[in-house]
Amino acid sequence: MIRITTNKGPIDVELNEELAPKSCANFLSYVESGHYSNTLFHRCIPGFMVQGGGMDETMQQKPTSAAIENEADNGLLNETGSIAMARTGDPHSATSQFFINVNDNTFLNHTGKTPDAWGYCVFAKVTAGMDLVMEISMTPTGNMNGHGDVPIEAVIIEKIEKI
Repeated sequence: MIRITTNKGPIDVELNEELAPKSCANFLSYVESGHYSNTLFHRCIPGFMVQGGGMDETMQQKPTSAAIENEADNGLLNETGSIAMARTGDPHSATSQFFINVNDNTFLNHTGKTPDAWGYCVFAKVTAGMDLVMEISMTPTGNMNGHGDVPIEAVIIEKIEKI
């Protein structure tokens, strides 16, 4: 079990190491290194998701390890409460950032092995604190340092740890 401690409260998470072993190992390496301490949920979109794990409080991206292989073809779906790896347009570009779905985002699911169909790898799910995730998704946002949908009042990931 994993706990994401935010300045708004805790969110408990269960990893699916069986179906997403590389993504879980990657996430745990960032957890164990302390990478996530004092990062932000830096992108919050009501009815869609909250994203975090890469930006510090000044919206500067923290250094990351190499990108990992996308495991979105594992059968796990981007449904409410699921947690997936964030990435760029390159399907195999995920590093430290992740997002929590606050809706059933079926358009993010794997449908094929082409760049447009690869999808976003779900590797975990929220087991407690989903009400807090929903609240975070509704946080008023603006623009900061070239990024949109940034909470006006910082939503800080104080730490992520195994419990």
